[in-house]
Amino acid sequence: MQLNNNVTEFILLGLTQDPLRKKIIFAIFLFFYLGMLVGNLLIITTIKTSQVLGSPMYFFLFYLSLSDTCFSTSIAPRTLMDALSKKTTISFNQCIIQVFTLHFFGCMEVFILTLMAVDRYVAICKPLHYMTIMSHRVCSVLVAVAWVGSCVHSLVQIFLALSLPYCGPNEIDHYFCDLEPLLKLACADTYVINLLLVSNSGAICTVSFVMLMFSYVIILHSLRNHSVEGRRKALSTCISHIIVVILFFGLCIFIYTRPATTFPMDKMIAVFYSIGTPLLNPLIYTLRNAEVKNAMRKLWSKKLVSDDVR
Repeated sequence: MQLNNNVTEFILLGLTQDPLRKKIIFAIFLFFYLGMLVGNLLIITTIKTSQVLGSPMYFFLFYLSLSDTCFSTSIAPRTLMDALSKKTTISFNQCIIQVFTLHFFGCMEVFILTLMAVDRYVAICKPLHYMTIMSHRVCSVLVAVAWVGSCVHSLVQIFLALSLPYCGPNEIDHYFCDLEPLLKLACADTYVINLLLVSNSGAICTVSFVMLMFSYVIILHSLRNHSVEGRRKALSTCISHIIVVILFFGLCIFIYTRPATTFPMDKMIAVFYSIGTPLLNPLIYTLRNAEVKNAMRKLWSKKLVSDDVR
C-alpha cells in the first residue's frame, strides 16, 4: 500500500493541543457521537422491524441512517481516543483506510439523499405509477448502484493519494485523515492531483445538489394541484429533506469544491458535517414524521411487554 513512501506514520494535530480543551472536546464528541448512534440505530431497528414502514421512502431512510452511522464511526472513535492521548499518531495504512471509509460513506450519503429526492418526485408528481416505478426491485438496484458508485469514487481518491511520494513532514493539521491536509505533506507538486480531486468530489457534491434543488422546485410547483391535506403532508416530508440537503451539501461543497487552500474554520465545519449532520438527520426525520414516531412507540411498547413477561 505504501507506494513511493518513506513515511510510516502521521501525527494528527487535532482541534487543539491544550489538555483542558482536549477534555472538553472529548466530552462534546462523546455526547454527540452517542446521540448519533442511538438516534440512527433506533431508526434502523424501527424500519427493519416495522411492517408499516415498508414504502421506498423508508427503505432509503434505512440506508441513510446506516451510512450516517458508518460515516461518523469512521471519524469519531479515533477522535475520542486522540483527545485522551498525549501522542496522537496514525499509521500510513490506517490513514489511507480512514480516507477511504470517510469518502465511501460520505459519497453513499450523497447518493441516498439524491435517491430520496427522486422517490419524493415520483410519489408526488406520478402518484398513480408510484409503486410500479419505485418497486422493491428497482429500489434495491438503485441502492446497489449507489454502493458501487461510492466505492469507485473512494478508490479514485485513494489511487490519487497513493500516486504521490511522502518523504518529509508527517504532521497533519486536522483531527482526521482527509485528502486536502494529507496532500500538503506530499514531496511533489500536487496541483494536478488537487484539480482531479476537486473535479471528483466537487462534481459529485455540486451536480447532486443542483439535481436535488431542481427536483424540489418541480415538486413544490406540482403541489398546487393537490388538496390542502395532500400539500401539508408532502410539504412536511419535503421540508425535512431540504433541511438535510442544505446542511450537508452546503458544507461539503464549501470544503471540496475550492482550490488547494485551507481556512481556520475548516476544522469546525468538518466537525459539523462529520458528526453534527448525522445527529440531526434522525431528529429531523423522526420529529417531523408521524409514521416513524408511531412505529417507534409500538416498538417500545413491544419491548416493555416482553420485559414484563420475563
